[in-house]
Amino acid sequence: MRTRILLIIITILGLGPTMRAQTDSLRFSVSGKVVDAVTEQVLRGVEVSIPGRQYATVTNVDGNFTLKSDAPIEEITFSHLGYRSVTVNPEDGKANVRLNQEALALDPALIVSAEPERLVREAIRKVRFNYPDKDELLMSFYRETMQKRQRYIYVSEAVARVFKTPYKFGVLRDAAGLDKSRVVLSNRKRDTLSVVFLGGPTISTNFDLVKNDGILLSEREMVNYVFSMTAPVSIGGRMNFAVKFRPLSAADVPYPLYSGTLYIDYETLAFTRIDMSMDMSNEEAVIHDILVRKPAGLRFRPREVSVVMTYRPDGEKWRLGYARVTMRFSCDWRKRLLSTNYTCINELVVTGVSPEAIPIPRNTQFRANDALSEKAEFFTDPDFWKDYNIIEPSVSLEHAIDRLKKK
Repeated sequence: MRTRILLIIITILGLGPTMRAQTDSLRFSVSGKVVDAVTEQVLRGVEVSIPGRQYATVTNVDGNFTLKSDAPIEEITFSHLGYRSVTVNPEDGKANVRLNQEALALDPALIVSAEPERLVREAIRKVRFNYPDKDELLMSFYRETMQKRQRYIYVSEAVARVFKTPYKFGVLRDAAGLDKSRVVLSNRKRDTLSVVFLGGPTISTNFDLVKNDGILLSEREMVNYVFSMTAPVSIGGRMNFAVKFRPLSAADVPYPLYSGTLYIDYETLAFTRIDMSMDMSNEEAVIHDILVRKPAGLRFRPREVSVVMTYRPDGEKWRLGYARVTMRFSCDWRKRLLSTNYTCINELVVTGVSPEAIPIPRNTQFRANDALSEKAEFFTDPDFWKDYNIIEPSVSLEHAIDRLKKK
Protein backbone atom coordinates (compact mmCIF):
# COMPACT_ATOMS: atom_id res chain seq x y z
CA MET A 1 0.00 0.00 0.00
CA ARG A 2 1.35 3.42 -0.97
CA THR A 3 2.39 5.71 1.87
CA ARG A 4 0.29 8.86 2.03
CA ILE A 5 2.34 11.97 1.43
CA LEU A 6 3.20 13.69 4.72
CA LEU A 7 3.33 17.38 4.20
CA ILE A 8 2.53 20.60 6.03
CA ILE A 9 0.60 21.60 9.11
CA ILE A 10 -1.02 24.97 9.41
CA THR A 11 -3.56 25.58 12.12
CA ILE A 12 -3.76 29.02 13.70
CA LEU A 13 -5.43 28.18 16.97
CA GLY A 14 -4.44 27.98 20.66
CA LEU A 15 -0.88 27.55 21.96
CA GLY A 16 0.66 25.39 24.65
CA PRO A 17 4.01 24.70 26.38
CA THR A 18 7.09 23.32 24.68
CA MET A 19 9.83 20.92 25.76
CA ARG A 20 13.25 22.44 26.42
CA ALA A 21 16.74 21.02 26.41
CA GLN A 22 20.12 22.53 27.18
CA THR A 23 22.83 22.66 24.50
CA ASP A 24 26.51 23.42 24.49
CA SER A 25 27.16 27.10 23.85
CA LEU A 26 28.09 27.83 20.24
CA ARG A 27 30.31 30.83 20.97
CA PHE A 28 32.00 31.07 17.58
CA SER A 29 30.20 32.10 14.39
CA VAL A 30 30.75 33.15 10.79
CA SER A 31 28.23 35.10 8.71
CA GLY A 32 28.18 36.04 5.06
CA LYS A 33 26.44 36.07 1.72
CA VAL A 34 26.71 33.77 -1.30
CA VAL A 35 26.17 35.02 -4.87
CA ASP A 36 26.75 33.87 -8.43
CA ALA A 37 30.23 35.03 -9.49
CA VAL A 38 29.02 36.26 -12.90
CA THR A 39 25.46 37.50 -12.43
CA GLU A 40 25.79 38.62 -8.79
CA GLN A 41 22.43 37.00 -8.11
CA VAL A 42 22.00 35.64 -4.59
CA LEU A 43 22.00 31.86 -4.24
CA ARG A 44 19.42 30.18 -2.01
CA GLY A 45 19.84 26.76 -0.43
CA VAL A 46 23.64 26.66 -0.66
CA GLU A 47 25.03 24.01 1.72
CA VAL A 48 27.38 25.65 4.24
CA SER A 49 29.47 23.34 6.44
CA ILE A 50 32.67 23.06 8.45
CA PRO A 51 35.09 20.47 6.97
CA GLY A 52 35.59 17.56 9.34
CA ARG A 53 32.83 18.77 11.66
CA GLN A 54 29.11 18.06 11.79
CA TYR A 55 27.90 21.68 11.96
CA ALA A 56 26.01 22.84 8.86
CA THR A 57 23.29 25.14 7.55
CA VAL A 58 21.99 26.58 4.25
CA THR A 59 21.69 30.09 2.82
CA ASN A 60 18.30 31.81 2.96
CA VAL A 61 16.38 33.46 0.09
CA ASP A 62 18.66 36.50 0.37
CA GLY A 63 21.78 34.31 0.08
CA ASN A 64 22.72 35.02 3.71
CA PHE A 65 23.90 32.55 6.33
CA THR A 66 25.27 32.32 9.85
CA LEU A 67 27.13 29.20 10.94
CA LYS A 68 27.97 28.60 14.62
CA SER A 69 30.44 26.27 16.32
CA ASP A 70 31.75 25.44 19.78
CA ALA A 71 35.33 25.91 18.49
CA PRO A 72 37.02 28.53 16.29
CA ILE A 73 35.96 28.19 12.63
CA GLU A 74 39.02 28.12 10.38
CA GLU A 75 37.41 26.82 7.18
CA ILE A 76 33.95 26.74 5.62
CA THR A 77 32.87 24.77 2.56
CA PHE A 78 30.12 25.93 0.19
CA SER A 79 28.32 23.49 -2.11
CA HIS A 80 25.45 24.06 -4.54
CA LEU A 81 23.77 22.42 -7.50
CA GLY A 82 25.59 23.26 -10.74
CA TYR A 83 28.40 25.21 -9.04
CA ARG A 84 32.01 24.51 -8.20
CA SER A 85 32.42 23.88 -4.47
CA VAL A 86 34.83 26.13 -2.60
CA THR A 87 36.42 26.11 0.83
CA VAL A 88 37.35 29.49 2.30
CA ASN A 89 39.08 30.86 5.37
CA PRO A 90 36.76 33.35 7.09
CA GLU A 91 38.19 36.65 8.27
CA ASP A 92 36.88 38.42 11.37
CA GLY A 93 33.78 36.23 11.42
CA LYS A 94 32.88 37.03 7.80
CA ALA A 95 32.83 34.98 4.60
CA ASN A 96 31.22 36.53 1.53
CA VAL A 97 31.50 34.04 -1.31
CA ARG A 98 31.12 34.12 -5.11
CA LEU A 99 30.43 30.72 -6.66
CA ASN A 100 31.28 29.84 -10.25
CA GLN A 101 29.12 27.55 -12.31
CA GLU A 102 30.87 24.35 -13.27
CA ALA A 103 30.62 23.02 -16.82
CA LEU A 104 31.25 19.28 -17.09
CA ALA A 105 33.25 18.11 -20.09
CA LEU A 106 31.95 14.61 -20.77
CA ASP A 107 31.87 12.14 -23.60
CA PRO A 108 28.31 12.40 -25.01
CA ALA A 109 28.30 8.62 -25.41
CA LEU A 110 28.38 8.28 -21.63
CA ILE A 111 25.00 9.98 -21.35
CA VAL A 112 23.42 8.50 -24.45
CA SER A 113 24.36 4.96 -23.45
CA ALA A 114 22.96 5.29 -19.93
CA GLU A 115 19.60 3.61 -19.44
CA PRO A 116 17.71 5.92 -17.05
CA GLU A 117 15.26 3.42 -15.57
CA ARG A 118 17.99 0.84 -15.07
CA LEU A 119 20.18 3.50 -13.47
CA VAL A 120 17.43 4.48 -11.01
CA ARG A 121 16.76 0.84 -10.11
CA GLU A 122 20.45 0.27 -9.43
CA ALA A 123 20.57 3.41 -7.26
CA ILE A 124 17.60 2.07 -5.29
CA ARG A 125 19.38 -1.24 -4.83
CA LYS A 126 22.44 0.55 -3.41
CA VAL A 127 20.50 2.65 -0.88
CA ARG A 128 21.34 0.29 1.99
CA PHE A 129 25.06 0.63 1.17
CA ASN A 130 25.21 4.38 0.44
CA TYR A 131 23.30 5.66 3.47
CA PRO A 132 23.78 5.20 7.25
CA ASP A 133 23.72 1.59 8.43
CA LYS A 134 23.53 2.49 12.13
CA ASP A 135 21.07 4.38 14.31
CA GLU A 136 21.66 8.16 14.26
CA LEU A 137 20.41 11.17 16.19
CA LEU A 138 20.40 14.31 14.06
CA MET A 139 19.98 17.91 15.21
CA SER A 140 17.86 20.01 12.89
CA PHE A 141 16.23 23.41 12.50
CA TYR A 142 12.71 23.64 11.11
CA ARG A 143 10.65 26.63 9.97
CA GLU A 144 7.14 26.84 8.58
CA THR A 145 5.53 30.01 7.26
CA MET A 146 2.23 30.98 5.73
CA GLN A 147 1.48 34.00 3.58
CA LYS A 148 -1.98 35.30 2.81
CA ARG A 149 -1.44 36.81 -0.62
CA GLN A 150 1.89 38.65 -0.02
CA ARG A 151 1.46 39.15 3.72
CA TYR A 152 2.85 36.81 6.37
CA ILE A 153 0.21 35.66 8.84
CA TYR A 154 2.10 32.82 10.55
CA VAL A 155 5.71 31.89 11.37
CA SER A 156 6.79 28.97 13.53
CA GLU A 157 10.28 27.60 14.17
CA ALA A 158 11.77 24.70 16.09
CA VAL A 159 14.97 22.91 16.94
CA ALA A 160 14.24 19.20 16.68
CA ARG A 161 16.11 16.00 17.38
CA VAL A 162 15.58 13.39 14.67
CA PHE A 163 16.18 9.72 15.41
CA LYS A 164 16.81 7.64 12.29
CA THR A 165 17.36 3.91 12.01
CA PRO A 166 19.51 2.34 9.25
CA TYR A 167 18.16 3.04 5.77
CA LYS A 168 17.48 -0.62 5.09
CA PHE A 169 14.74 -0.56 7.74
CA GLY A 170 12.47 2.14 6.31
CA VAL A 171 10.88 4.95 8.35
CA LEU A 172 8.54 3.17 10.76
CA ARG A 173 10.84 3.54 13.78
CA ASP A 174 12.15 7.02 12.87
CA ALA A 175 10.95 9.85 15.09
CA ALA A 176 11.30 13.59 15.74
CA GLY A 177 11.15 15.42 19.07
CA LEU A 178 11.17 19.13 19.87
CA ASP A 179 13.97 20.75 21.87
CA LYS A 180 12.80 24.32 21.53
CA SER A 181 10.15 26.11 19.47
CA ARG A 182 8.39 29.44 19.06
CA VAL A 183 5.57 30.96 17.04
CA VAL A 184 4.21 34.31 15.95
CA LEU A 185 0.88 34.73 14.20
CA SER A 186 -1.65 37.27 13.10
CA ASN A 187 -4.35 38.12 15.65
CA ARG A 188 -6.76 39.31 13.00
CA LYS A 189 -9.86 37.18 13.11
CA ARG A 190 -10.14 37.12 9.31
CA ASP A 191 -6.61 35.63 9.10
CA THR A 192 -7.58 32.54 11.11
CA LEU A 193 -7.43 29.52 8.85
CA SER A 194 -8.37 26.21 10.47
CA VAL A 195 -6.97 24.05 7.70
CA VAL A 196 -4.74 21.18 8.80
CA PHE A 197 -2.20 19.27 6.75
CA LEU A 198 0.17 16.53 7.82
CA GLY A 199 3.83 17.33 8.48
CA GLY A 200 5.87 19.50 10.85
CA PRO A 201 9.43 18.35 11.72
CA THR A 202 8.38 14.84 10.67
CA ILE A 203 9.23 15.78 7.07
CA SER A 204 12.73 14.65 8.09
CA THR A 205 11.40 11.16 8.81
CA ASN A 206 8.26 10.40 6.82
CA PHE A 207 9.28 12.61 3.89
CA ASP A 208 12.82 11.26 3.54
CA LEU A 209 12.25 10.25 -0.09
CA VAL A 210 15.21 7.87 -0.24
CA LYS A 211 14.27 6.03 2.97
CA ASN A 212 10.48 6.10 2.55
CA ASP A 213 9.99 3.95 -0.53
CA GLY A 214 6.21 4.34 -0.38
CA ILE A 215 6.23 7.73 -2.09
CA LEU A 216 8.44 7.46 -5.18
CA LEU A 217 11.51 5.21 -5.16
CA SER A 218 10.16 1.67 -5.15
CA GLU A 219 9.45 -1.07 -7.68
CA ARG A 220 5.69 -0.67 -7.27
CA GLU A 221 5.84 3.10 -7.88
CA MET A 222 8.41 3.14 -10.70
CA VAL A 223 6.02 1.37 -13.08
CA ASN A 224 3.90 4.56 -13.05
CA TYR A 225 6.69 6.75 -14.48
CA VAL A 226 8.67 7.45 -17.64
CA PHE A 227 12.39 8.22 -17.16
CA SER A 228 14.78 10.13 -19.42
CA MET A 229 18.40 11.28 -19.22
CA THR A 230 19.36 14.93 -19.32
CA ALA A 231 22.67 16.80 -19.06
CA PRO A 232 24.75 15.87 -15.99
CA VAL A 233 25.49 18.46 -13.32
CA SER A 234 28.06 19.09 -10.63
CA ILE A 235 27.00 18.96 -6.98
CA GLY A 236 29.68 19.51 -4.38
CA GLY A 237 32.39 19.06 -6.98
CA ARG A 238 31.08 15.62 -7.92
CA MET A 239 29.51 14.65 -11.22
CA ASN A 240 25.86 13.67 -11.02
CA PHE A 241 23.57 11.97 -13.51
CA ALA A 242 20.32 13.90 -13.92
CA VAL A 243 17.29 11.71 -14.58
CA LYS A 244 13.97 13.34 -15.34
CA PHE A 245 10.74 11.54 -14.52
CA ARG A 246 7.07 12.15 -15.31
CA PRO A 247 3.86 10.19 -14.85
CA LEU A 248 3.11 7.49 -17.40
CA SER A 249 0.06 8.60 -19.40
CA ALA A 250 -1.48 5.16 -18.96
CA ALA A 251 -0.91 5.09 -15.19
CA ASP A 252 -4.18 4.31 -13.42
CA VAL A 253 -3.77 5.04 -9.71
CA PRO A 254 -6.14 6.71 -7.21
CA TYR A 255 -3.48 9.14 -5.95
CA PRO A 256 -1.43 11.96 -7.52
CA LEU A 257 1.95 11.25 -9.10
CA TYR A 258 4.95 13.56 -9.59
CA SER A 259 7.26 15.09 -12.16
CA GLY A 260 10.83 16.10 -11.45
CA THR A 261 14.52 15.25 -11.52
CA LEU A 262 16.62 12.68 -9.66
CA TYR A 263 20.30 13.52 -9.18
CA ILE A 264 22.51 10.45 -8.81
CA ASP A 265 26.19 10.54 -7.87
CA TYR A 266 28.31 9.15 -10.71
CA GLU A 267 30.78 7.26 -8.48
CA THR A 268 28.51 5.80 -5.77
CA LEU A 269 25.09 5.88 -7.46
CA ALA A 270 23.69 7.59 -4.36
CA PHE A 271 20.68 9.87 -4.68
CA THR A 272 22.09 13.31 -3.84
CA ARG A 273 19.09 15.52 -4.62
CA ILE A 274 15.43 15.09 -5.58
CA ASP A 275 13.31 17.90 -7.04
CA MET A 276 9.67 17.07 -7.70
CA SER A 277 6.22 18.60 -8.12
CA MET A 278 2.86 16.92 -7.63
CA ASP A 279 0.65 16.39 -10.68
CA MET A 280 -2.34 18.69 -10.02
CA SER A 281 -4.58 17.38 -12.82
CA ASN A 282 -6.74 15.32 -10.44
CA GLU A 283 -7.69 17.92 -7.85
CA GLU A 284 -9.83 15.55 -5.80
CA ALA A 285 -6.96 13.07 -5.46
CA VAL A 286 -4.55 15.85 -4.45
CA ILE A 287 -6.91 17.10 -1.74
CA HIS A 288 -7.37 13.58 -0.40
CA ASP A 289 -3.62 13.07 -0.31
CA ILE A 290 -2.61 16.23 1.58
CA LEU A 291 -5.58 17.50 3.57
CA VAL A 292 -6.47 16.27 7.05
CA ARG A 293 -9.47 18.46 7.78
CA LYS A 294 -11.09 21.81 7.03
CA PRO A 295 -14.18 23.66 8.24
CA ALA A 296 -17.50 22.82 6.58
CA GLY A 297 -18.32 25.30 3.85
CA LEU A 298 -14.69 26.19 3.08
CA ARG A 299 -13.62 25.44 -0.48
CA PHE A 300 -9.98 24.36 -0.73
CA ARG A 301 -8.20 24.50 -4.12
CA PRO A 302 -4.60 23.21 -4.28
CA ARG A 303 -2.39 25.00 -6.83
CA GLU A 304 1.13 23.65 -6.27
CA VAL A 305 2.95 21.10 -4.14
CA SER A 306 6.71 20.96 -4.75
CA VAL A 307 9.58 19.33 -2.87
CA VAL A 308 13.36 19.74 -2.74
CA MET A 309 15.31 17.09 -0.81
CA THR A 310 19.13 17.06 -0.63
CA TYR A 311 21.67 14.65 0.84
CA ARG A 312 25.24 15.49 1.79
CA PRO A 313 28.27 13.15 1.87
CA ASP A 314 30.01 12.19 5.12
CA GLY A 315 32.88 9.84 4.40
CA GLU A 316 31.47 6.86 2.52
CA LYS A 317 27.87 7.54 3.54
CA TRP A 318 25.27 10.11 2.50
CA ARG A 319 22.98 11.77 5.00
CA LEU A 320 19.83 13.88 4.75
CA GLY A 321 20.88 17.54 4.59
CA TYR A 322 17.99 19.79 3.63
CA ALA A 323 14.29 19.57 2.83
CA ARG A 324 11.91 22.23 1.53
CA VAL A 325 8.21 21.81 0.79
CA THR A 326 6.27 24.57 -0.96
CA MET A 327 2.53 24.56 -1.21
CA ARG A 328 0.23 27.10 -2.83
CA PHE A 329 -3.53 26.93 -2.52
CA SER A 330 -6.65 29.09 -2.46
CA CYS A 331 -9.60 29.11 -0.10
CA ASP A 332 -13.01 30.72 -0.15
CA TRP A 333 -16.30 30.36 1.66
CA ARG A 334 -19.21 29.26 -0.47
CA LYS A 335 -21.06 32.53 0.08
CA ARG A 336 -18.13 34.65 -1.13
CA LEU A 337 -17.34 35.41 -4.75
CA LEU A 338 -13.54 35.82 -4.48
CA SER A 339 -10.96 33.33 -3.26
CA THR A 340 -7.81 34.11 -1.26
CA ASN A 341 -4.38 32.77 -2.24
CA TYR A 342 -2.06 31.27 0.37
CA THR A 343 1.56 30.11 0.24
CA CYS A 344 3.13 27.68 2.71
CA ILE A 345 6.89 27.08 2.83
CA ASN A 346 8.39 24.52 5.19
CA GLU A 347 12.16 24.11 5.50
CA LEU A 348 14.31 21.75 7.54
CA VAL A 349 18.11 21.66 7.65
CA VAL A 350 20.19 19.08 9.49
CA THR A 351 22.62 21.17 11.53
CA GLY A 352 24.58 18.47 13.37
CA VAL A 353 24.90 14.84 14.40
CA SER A 354 24.83 13.76 18.04
CA PRO A 355 27.69 11.48 19.16
CA GLU A 356 25.10 9.22 20.82
CA ALA A 357 22.13 7.81 18.91
CA ILE A 358 19.60 8.01 21.72
CA PRO A 359 16.03 7.11 20.69
CA ILE A 360 13.36 9.74 21.35
CA PRO A 361 10.94 8.62 24.10
CA ARG A 362 7.53 7.79 22.69
CA ASN A 363 5.73 10.25 24.97
CA THR A 364 7.82 13.18 23.64
CA GLN A 365 7.73 12.31 19.94
CA PHE A 366 6.27 14.84 17.52
CA ARG A 367 3.51 13.13 15.56
CA ALA A 368 2.76 13.80 11.89
CA ASN A 369 -0.67 15.16 12.78
CA ASP A 370 0.58 17.37 15.64
CA ALA A 371 0.38 21.13 15.22
CA LEU A 372 3.67 22.90 15.88
CA SER A 373 1.73 26.11 16.56
CA GLU A 374 0.01 24.35 19.47
CA LYS A 375 3.31 23.37 21.08
CA ALA A 376 5.37 26.53 20.63
CA GLU A 377 5.86 29.71 22.65
CA PHE A 378 5.43 33.26 21.36
CA PHE A 379 8.42 35.15 19.90
CA THR A 380 9.78 37.25 22.79
CA ASP A 381 13.49 36.62 23.47
CA PRO A 382 15.80 38.12 20.78
CA ASP A 383 18.48 35.58 21.77
CA PHE A 384 16.13 32.62 21.49
CA TRP A 385 18.40 30.79 19.00
CA LYS A 386 21.71 31.96 20.49
CA ASP A 387 23.04 28.43 21.04
CA TYR A 388 21.66 26.86 17.86
CA ASN A 389 22.39 26.78 14.15
CA ILE A 390 19.38 27.94 12.15
CA ILE A 391 18.38 29.07 8.67
CA GLU A 392 18.81 32.83 8.88
CA PRO A 393 15.48 34.63 8.41
CA SER A 394 15.26 36.73 5.26
CA VAL A 395 14.93 40.51 5.51
CA SER A 396 11.26 40.35 4.53
CA LEU A 397 10.59 37.63 7.11
CA GLU A 398 12.29 39.62 9.87
CA HIS A 399 10.14 42.65 9.04
CA ALA A 400 7.01 40.49 9.02
CA ILE A 401 7.86 39.01 12.42
CA ASP A 402 8.40 42.48 13.87
CA ARG A 403 5.01 43.63 12.57
CA LEU A 404 3.20 40.56 13.88
CA LYS A 405 4.83 40.88 17.32
CA LYS A 406 3.59 44.45 17.64
CA LYS A 407 -0.03 43.57 16.93
